[in-house]
Amino acid sequence: MAKDWVPSFFDDEFNDHAERHAATRDAVRVPFGELLSACAASIRSGGKIFFFGNGGSAADAQHLATELTIRYIDDRAPIAAIALTTDSSSLTACGNDLGFEQIFSRQIEALAREGDIAIGISTSGHSPNILKGLEMAKTKGCVAVGFAGRDGGKMPDVTDILLTVPAQSTRRIQEMHILIGHLLCGALEIELGLAPEPEGH
Repeated sequence: MAKDWVPSFFDDEFNDHAERHAATRDAVRVPFGELLSACAASIRSGGKIFFFGNGGSAADAQHLATELTIRYIDDRAPIAAIALTTDSSSLTACGNDLGFEQIFSRQIEALAREGDIAIGISTSGHSPNILKGLEMAKTKGCVAVGFAGRDGGKMPDVTDILLTVPAQSTRRIQEMHILIGHLLCGALEIELGLAPEPEGH
């Protein structure tokens, strides 16, 4: 049997999530459309999408890259995407030799080309390695995109497109980031003609 505090905890968490969900929908509607257009243009021209983040955001980067390269809903042609969080040799060599702040910028410098999309995920918007990765993306002529929370931190200064979740708690921001990422995967499939448009549209 659940302890006395569990029902109220359960309801409070769901209610908080619902409030952040509604606020996020309003906050990111416009930049989401910009992100979709940029990603579709890049993929059509032979480009690719890079994802990178730390901790839970690193898991989100891997999750979303996999949704694009393998499949999201139904079988279809792959969409070029790479998570910069998965190569342990590269991450540890760079962290040891060049410093942890360079682990993403170095990979972008090596792998990215003009027109690619670089999506840096940071709940605070202050992670130095994410900011440096986005700075390098702009230097390389990529579209620099931020998934942030709170007030966006320092991301507005280093991004072309910024999707900021209006929440303070890391858990709520992460929940909204994966929702936004899933929306991107689904919409990109449709925009690229790899999945049918929703009926009635």
